[in-house]
Amino acid sequence: MAMTMTGEVTLPAERPKVWALLNDPEVLKSAIPGCQSLEKIGDNGFTAVVKIKIGPVSATFKGKVELTDIVPLVGYTIKGEGEGGIAGFAKGGAKVSLADAPAGTLLHYDVEATVGGKIAQLGSRLIDGVAKNMADKFFSNFAAAATDGVAPVSEADSATPLGNPSEATADAAPKNLGSGG
Repeated sequence: MAMTMTGEVTLPAERPKVWALLNDPEVLKSAIPGCQSLEKIGDNGFTAVVKIKIGPVSATFKGKVELTDIVPLVGYTIKGEGEGGIAGFAKGGAKVSLADAPAGTLLHYDVEATVGGKIAQLGSRLIDGVAKNMADKFFSNFAAAATDGVAPVSEADSATPLGNPSEATADAAPKNLGSGG
């Protein structure tokens, strides 16, 4: 089963810094949800172990990741495949590109992924949801690294809080104000 995703995030950091982070195994490891290890092999390759849960299925994927089409400060293609034992397999890639933005650097990504085996039987909506969630988490974690731990304000962060303190004080006030005879 195949899926595609595309998106972009503006990082409040200069392009050279973002590029350096995109090539830093420690940063990538901490940004990838469920990543237990990421070790550099060769110039542009990594071995990775990622533990994920999709619906009722938990799996540990062991695999390889390779960077290709590398254009310094502009972008690269990241390709990976992993085996998850009886859960199945996952493989895919993402084309990542950087551009200057008024607030820093715009990171754009196009992801294509294929899953097979037991996890593919869980249904595309569930898998798409998990994949999107993992991509969102990765980029928010990555953005936090790019801003030295200060996450950028996204639309989700600016949602109104559930408890409104001014309502609480209004309810506690006496109800009979202004009705004096």
